[in-house]
Amino acid sequence: MKRLHKMTVEGRELTVYVPPSYRESEGRYPVAYIQDGGDQFAQCINYLDHLFAQGRLTELILVGIASHNRNDEYTPWPALPLVDSIPPFAGIGRAYVDEVADLIKPWIDQQYRTKREAEHTAIIGGSLGGLISLFAAYWRPETFGRIGLLSASFWYEGVMAYMKEQGDLAKEIRLFMSVGDCEGIYKHNAQKDMVQNTRNAYALLLEKGIPASQVRFVVEPEGTHDDLFMTKRFPEALQWLFPVQAEMRVAAYSIPGTEQWLMHAKRTGREYRILVAVPTTPPPEQGYPVLYSLDGNASFGSLAEAIRLQTRPPRGLPPAIIVSIAYDAVGPIVTDRRFYDYTVQADTSELRQRPDGSPWPETGGAELFLSFIEEELKPAIERRFPIDRQQQALFGHSLGGFFALHVLFSQPAAFRYYIAGSPSVWWKGHHLLQRLPELEANLLGAEAQADLLIAIGAEEKQSMVEDAERLYRMLAPYQELGLRVEHRSFEGEGHVSVIHPLISPMLRFILQK
Repeated sequence: MKRLHKMTVEGRELTVYVPPSYRESEGRYPVAYIQDGGDQFAQCINYLDHLFAQGRLTELILVGIASHNRNDEYTPWPALPLVDSIPPFAGIGRAYVDEVADLIKPWIDQQYRTKREAEHTAIIGGSLGGLISLFAAYWRPETFGRIGLLSASFWYEGVMAYMKEQGDLAKEIRLFMSVGDCEGIYKHNAQKDMVQNTRNAYALLLEKGIPASQVRFVVEPEGTHDDLFMTKRFPEALQWLFPVQAEMRVAAYSIPGTEQWLMHAKRTGREYRILVAVPTTPPPEQGYPVLYSLDGNASFGSLAEAIRLQTRPPRGLPPAIIVSIAYDAVGPIVTDRRFYDYTVQADTSELRQRPDGSPWPETGGAELFLSFIEEELKPAIERRFPIDRQQQALFGHSLGGFFALHVLFSQPAAFRYYIAGSPSVWWKGHHLLQRLPELEANLLGAEAQADLLIAIGAEEKQSMVEDAERLYRMLAPYQELGLRVEHRSFEGEGHVSVIHPLISPMLRFILQK
């Protein structure tokens, strides 16, 4: 049975190795992405099979990725060459890492039974290939949680300074580092510091907070900077990164069919964590409907589990994608960030005093946030998944509900469905209620068809309940302009607890025709 396959994906040559039990099982496997076409595993396949047979190595899929130009793709930024006979280093490593994360890995995940989470995904390389694997840990921690650095080129200009300036790597990361104690000893350029820089890098990683139990550092006696020693350490790296008893460790729960990555808004530089739940069933001919949800830190898990359960065939709802916009934070509500992203600018005089007397956070970023969604997030989602542009929805709660209404009023054609949960209609002296002529003009001008669901908990503040009902009454006549409006009140629910009972009606509102 053939277990080594060669193919070309997006113009990139790949060599894929599947473990002995792959064809006989239905399980999913970890994946290691290997630089330089996978030369290191190609030279020790028989030994890897031996380790699998002995139960000394977790079975996994290996993907060798060929480089178009390793001096360019495996370097993080431009630098002068070490010798005059070669061109400068182009430093396009970020584009290469993003290609692996955003194009190659999704393709492998679709074609093979993989464990897609970062803790089951390694990136490994030797020399400059090891260097770019390190930067994958900094740049794409949501994708690569296991890092193999075989004689990594820590001599490269600016690398040690970069590591000192950067924040901590993900605490869950697991690293293998090796270097030969004779590497660079005959060099007179920056490579002469290879061993000491590697030792310094190891110490710096520990200083930055990575537990010593999650980093293995090996110095090879008499080792030189050759494939001989890198290949020798390759199986050991796999054993460390994917220990046989890994499944016995307590691990964080992850929702099947979900993935995440970080995005930086081009206009503002603000960082967002994008959480996506992808159906296991094929898309409809016109593509998947998609729900864009705000406050992903608070509600993504609930939305993902709900749609995973409620879209099960044969009688479930049609399959759809959930895209939640979250922040790189632990708590469910990231107050300062959302006050900026979800609001139009308001002076202190236009806002009531906060309950705790504290000053209001910065406000007024709604238009920039909407630009990020329209110009960057939506195109990114459409590049990765088949999307039905005519069946897109936006859900926001509280200030997020204000933002959903703001988008409806200003750009009603941006989404087909709008869900405003417990909307902050009170913001800026009931600013939204003063914008009804704008909504009317935009509905007429865009000839947009939009459906709006206003939801409120019956036990919320009386002013919130009255504002939601008032908004519903004022918008009801806009039915003639193509705006269908529904109002739902949930008995016994307050401002926060209303989110969960709202989820199922919201999914039906979007997906049931």
